[in-house]
Amino acid sequence: MWNPLPSLPADLDQWLWINIQTQTLQEMSGTRCLVSYPVSTAKAGLGEKSGSGQTPRGWHRVRARIGEGLPTGAILRGRRWEGECWDGASTPDGRDPILARILWLSGLEPGKNRGGVTDTFRRYIYIHGTADLSGLGLPVSAGCIRMSPGDVIALFNRTPCGIPVFIGLEHPRHVWPQRRE
Repeated sequence: MWNPLPSLPADLDQWLWINIQTQTLQEMSGTRCLVSYPVSTAKAGLGEKSGSGQTPRGWHRVRARIGEGLPTGAILRGRRWEGECWDGASTPDGRDPILARILWLSGLEPGKNRGGVTDTFRRYIYIHGTADLSGLGLPVSAGCIRMSPGDVIALFNRTPCGIPVFIGLEHPRHVWPQRRE
């Protein structure tokens, strides 16, 4: 078990904050924002239940990084690239494809976003590139966190597996729960 702390330590190493209120992803060092990107979170709002189409709240970590070295417009289906690239104008099937890179999230809070029907990893919640650039800054996704392809590549290149990610309406008041090995 973990005990919430009253505040984040100022010297906390790198972590990511997905600020639902401002529709931004912020690369953080302690309480300082290093870089901020526009994102799109769920049109259906916040929630953890499988099938809800909502963006899950709380502490997560990047469990997998997918797409290293792929072209900026690489279209990923089932987390795989089959050689198809987005041309910047249309999408092959009329949908919004997953582009460029995937940072696959895993929940760290049992009963909230880890395990059972609330498990973020089993819900396939990603930070990924999108073709719908006009939707950035607005909650229009199906649950994932969408970014421009260029931004998600920049983030991917600086983001290791295991980095903490907080998703919420306001700055977290406690540090992430340490995963038991």
